[in-house]
Amino acid sequence: MDIKQLEKTLNREPSFRLKQAQKAVFQDLIDDWGRATVFSLALREKLKREVPLEIAAKLFVAADQKTVKSLIGLADGLKVEAVLMRYPKRNTVCVSSMVGCPLNCEFCATGKMGFKRNLSDGEIVEQVLFFNRYLKKSGQRVNSLVFMGMGEPFLNCDSVFSAVEFFNRPESFNIGARHISISTVGIIEGIKKLTQSSLPVNLAISLHAADDETRSKIMPINRRYPLREVLEAVEEYLQKTRRKVMFEYIMIRGINDSLNQAQKLVRLLSGLRKSLYLVNLIAYNPTGIFKPSSSEQIQGFKKVLEKQGIEVTERYRFGRQIQAACGQLAIDDEE
Repeated sequence: MDIKQLEKTLNREPSFRLKQAQKAVFQDLIDDWGRATVFSLALREKLKREVPLEIAAKLFVAADQKTVKSLIGLADGLKVEAVLMRYPKRNTVCVSSMVGCPLNCEFCATGKMGFKRNLSDGEIVEQVLFFNRYLKKSGQRVNSLVFMGMGEPFLNCDSVFSAVEFFNRPESFNIGARHISISTVGIIEGIKKLTQSSLPVNLAISLHAADDETRSKIMPINRRYPLREVLEAVEEYLQKTRRKVMFEYIMIRGINDSLNQAQKLVRLLSGLRKSLYLVNLIAYNPTGIFKPSSSEQIQGFKKVLEKQGIEVTERYRFGRQIQAACGQLAIDDEE
């Protein structure tokens, strides 16, 4: 979905035509301009040529129907994945910002793909448009977004911020900014840009270790953005925005799940106000050389944090059957 091309195609039409087109595509969720009968036949044909609405995608649906992964074909032949997670009271889409990823985190399947390219804002929007069309038949819509799919959002700030603004518009998807989260490994420039931004979206930090030595082994980017500097940027964000930050922590057996690591994590976060952050523990979904922590180890780790008054949540493990869980987004379809 090329948002800018839509505006360009209609730039010689009365201004209300663009609003009609946006309503038809993003609210009525048409997938064929032939259904936009408010337009003349000639204009519909022009829109078909210049702004095609077809989204070429494959679907992978988990047995419990709670998770749906899409593999979306892009105009240049590359493909990108996005995931719909269906909760009782909301439908959340895990959005990708890149094809592949340049960061090569050891636990992440996407990083093993290497980096292909950044996505445009329209290609990001298309992922949500696809799932809104999917949900239409059940009378539902996407109402929550997490930038936790393929790629590092803060290495593609322009497209990500542009897409977020678009998602938030009443004439598009009207998704509240407080229902949008951006997850980063700790790209400090991106955290600072969000701090200065007027977008009241949520920030999540992919922490995954409590000391630089451990973190650098599984996340090479830590050598450029060490924990102390990341936490300083987070503290600045908290002081400026007063919005709660989530620290994501994938639990990997024998690597970062010891009680000693939990105690280090308590010390690492000790300078932040406890009411302004939470730690989200995520059981690792095997994608390579590592194994997930046991339930007993996760509970022990959790108790150490809770004993110090830290708010802790555990992420429900969506999508393992269809390789749509955390760290598993990696395209293996070669057709």
